[in-house]
Amino acid sequence: MIRWVELGVAIVPGDGGTLRLMQRGAEFSIMAGAIELMSSRLSGSEEALASLTRARLSGRPKPAILIGGLGMGFTLRTALAEFGPGASITIAELVPEVVAWARGPLAHIHEGSLTDPRVTVFEGDVAKLINGQNAAYDAILLDVDNGPEGLMRKSNDDLYDAYGLTEAHAALRPGGVLAVWSSAPHPAFTRRLHAAGYGVEELRVHANGRRSGARHVIWLATKKR
Repeated sequence: MIRWVELGVAIVPGDGGTLRLMQRGAEFSIMAGAIELMSSRLSGSEEALASLTRARLSGRPKPAILIGGLGMGFTLRTALAEFGPGASITIAELVPEVVAWARGPLAHIHEGSLTDPRVTVFEGDVAKLINGQNAAYDAILLDVDNGPEGLMRKSNDDLYDAYGLTEAHAALRPGGVLAVWSSAPHPAFTRRLHAAGYGVEELRVHANGRRSGARHVIWLATKKR
């Protein structure tokens, strides 16, 4: 049996949780304690976060996209493929080591996405790029912790409460999309999206990109014109 090997450890800024980058053979995982936050073997729902958003933003040749959470880069890579050459994409990652891992032991998974000229990397809290903005983005994609109920940072709840959803609403252009990934449903969050003035779709997507296995949740919340 191939054992897991620890490649790196990172302290999450602010709340002080710990992330570990693990490898077992050709498989990589980022763990928070005993909980797997992301894995190189499961990319389907992260890719869907970008592709489903793109399908709702047709006719925008130069969309401005903000992605919260780099992870293993599956959402970013799909966004680069889906949104085309005119897009500008900002990726916000709170933990500097996650960016370093993307340029080091996980570089083969990221496939050079961080050096794409359309990409700007911001090492910090995605909320700093949302709060106080006015019609800055065509889409905001959030894959932070494990969704609205989170795991790593209590302060990330601010992204999903009434205030955070109102700030994201203001930061979107008319008809823009707030797309949120979650490991599980959260009915209260769906209600908050409606209350904040979004048209809401709640979709179940397979974690592995196929038609079997675990399913995750993606909310596609469109700013009403």
